[in-house]
Amino acid sequence: MIYPLSGLFFGALLGAYRAKSRGGKVADMAQWAAVFALIFGIIGLFIAIIITRNLT
Repeated sequence: MIYPLSGLFFGALLGAYRAKSRGGKVADMAQWAAVFALIFGIIGLFIAIIITRNLT
């Protein structure tokens, strides 16, 4: 399933955008991107697990 990967990508973009909009430097953008990527990746993983369990 592609949900965890898309969650990582979307989370990184959202985190970097959020840090940049608050006036963050490059290190802040990288940290926010990493944290949001992990959060959205884990959410995507749970979505993939739920879909897989319901289809079988």
